[in-house]
Amino acid sequence: MKVRFQADADLDRRIVRATRRREQAIGFQLATEARAGTGLADLPDDQVLAAAASEGRVLVSHDRRSMPQHFAHFISTATSPGVIIVPQTMPLGLAVEWLVTIWSASEAEEWMNQILLLQK
Repeated sequence: MKVRFQADADLDRRIVRATRRREQAIGFQLATEARAGTGLADLPDDQVLAAAASEGRVLVSHDRRSMPQHFAHFISTATSPGVIIVPQTMPLGLAVEWLVTIWSASEAEEWMNQILLLQK
């Protein structure tokens, strides 16, 4: 099964839009589109992880400060489709290239309970 992505509420929306434009078949959901349209804004990290997991989506976030710790706690009791942390300072084109490459070169099962901190 192909990787599907879920944007965290803090992820720059331009990353989602540019990734969708680059590869129209990619499944990349904005934070506002999650949870049947109720969104992810103002939810604590553990609930954001649970929402992404319930839809089988790898969470994509800028949150390097707290998300790795919340992810570690989450996978101690549940299964996660994975998390990708994109540095806020990463150029838009490079972030899109990483995400399209991950989508095209891997399967969803490879990301189970994995976290990836992208580097510039």
